[in-house]
Amino acid sequence: MPIIHVTTRDGSQQDVTATTGRSLMENLRGGGIEEILALCGGNCSCATCHVYVDEYWLARLRPMGSDEDDLLDSADARQPNSRLSCQIPVTDDLNHLRVTVAPEE
Repeated sequence: MPIIHVTTRDGSQQDVTATTGRSLMENLRGGGIEEILALCGGNCSCATCHVYVDEYWLARLRPMGSDEDDLLDSADARQPNSRLSCQIPVTDDLNHLRVTVAPEE
C-alpha cells in the first residue's frame, strides 16, 4: 500500500497509508487529513480538496482534465503544481507521493 506524505496547512507532516484504486482525496480524508473538505464528495465541482503536488511527482500523474482546470482557475491560491485530490487515482506508482494542502478559500 502506497504511503502519501502530507504537509498540512500549519506545516506539520503526516504520512497516510493509502489504498490503491481510491482517489487521493478519499485516502487523505480516510487518513485523518480533516483540512480536505471535499464538499462535493469527489465529483470535481467544488475545489475544496485542492492540494499542491511536489514538482517531482507532477509528471507521474495523469494529465489534468478540463473540468479540473476550470475549477482551479477560480481558486485564488492556484499554483503551477495545483491539483484537485479527487481527480488523482492512487496507484502503487505513487508510493511516497508528497502533497501540501492548499490554503482554505
